[in-house]
Amino acid sequence: MTIENPGITLRAARVNAGFKQDEAAPKLGVSVSTLQNYEKGKTIPNVRFMKKASEVYHFPEGQIFLPAITL
Repeated sequence: MTIENPGITLRAARVNAGFKQDEAAPKLGVSVSTLQNYEKGKTIPNVRFMKKASEVYHFPEGQIFLPAITL
């Protein structure tokens, strides 16, 4: 089963905001490797992180999604 969400991915939101991973990670309060894992769908961020990402990337909360996750 694959879960896919409509909207912008976490990576696309970062790129659209003009940040490189090493610039965005400190603003989001995570390491670069953690951000990479979130963007690749290797780990799932918590709600607090997603709220912060929406603020930092200037994108409406609830419209930034993770890559497709295969269950």
